[in-house]
Amino acid sequence: MKLVIAFILTFLFSNINAQKRMQIQPIKVLQFEQDVLTDSTKQNGVLNTLTTIDIKKDNWDNTIYNPYKGITVKFPFQIQFKDSNYSSPIKIDKVVTSRYGWRRGRAHKGIDIDLVTGDSLFAMFDGIVRMARYNTGHGKTIVLRHYNGLETTYAHLSNYGVKENDTIFRGGYIGKGGTSGNARGSHLHLVVNYKGISINPEYIFAFNDKNTIRSQELWITKKWTQPVYHNSKRQSKIKLYITEDDAVASLQLQREVYIVKRGDTLSRISARNNVSIASLCKTNAINKRSTLRIGQKIVIEK
Repeated sequence: MKLVIAFILTFLFSNINAQKRMQIQPIKVLQFEQDVLTDSTKQNGVLNTLTTIDIKKDNWDNTIYNPYKGITVKFPFQIQFKDSNYSSPIKIDKVVTSRYGWRRGRAHKGIDIDLVTGDSLFAMFDGIVRMARYNTGHGKTIVLRHYNGLETTYAHLSNYGVKENDTIFRGGYIGKGGTSGNARGSHLHLVVNYKGISINPEYIFAFNDKNTIRSQELWITKKWTQPVYHNSKRQSKIKLYITEDDAVASLQLQREVYIVKRGDTLSRISARNNVSIASLCKTNAINKRSTLRIGQKIVIEK
């Protein structure tokens, strides 16, 4: 009898232990909010850094080129980068054929980089595709919003390689260059904007074979956001403002006196000194039809 009872107890205990082993333990799930990624967060195909900045939260619109109309930006403002280099938008040598500045009586708010129709284009930084559609003048256009507040625009494309709201990583393929829109020959029209304000790309980036960002912290003044101060045929002299104090000090207009020479016109003086005709007229209390005399002193304020 004792043997029978022992056998029954052994059977019952082994059954209970087996059931315990078969029970499924709850899985701990790590929940992340829908945060965005900072620059350089993809290493060897792995995303490794999260930040709480949501770049789609404000002024996100897929249908218009500038969703920041009506927004006032206070100067100077700062742009920061986590890297010292950017990814080249093309995989061939970057030849700038037209610069940021005044061109044929109009503002050229980006730079033109030479390419052949069908050449592949790539994102300069991590970001999200805000716009990928046809835009008057720019033709087939892609606008990427980045995590430091900048937007880069890639215009005159022949084909799209991404769609709106796609997350794109630095160096990722975005499309092919072409001649769509108002383009004189195949090229990439590259624009750098901050809250709808264009910035001279060459103030921020060196378009060389090293793909250098001029500084990881830069202060932007109005001079570098207004094409009238620059000439599309030549690179402006670059003077970086690394601190806010330097930027604020530069806002004080500097005056110099120019002596009119034979053959000078307001247009020539304007182009030579990177200052608008309107500014020359206002500073010197003259109008654009005024006759200049040889030896006349013109005050230039810039």
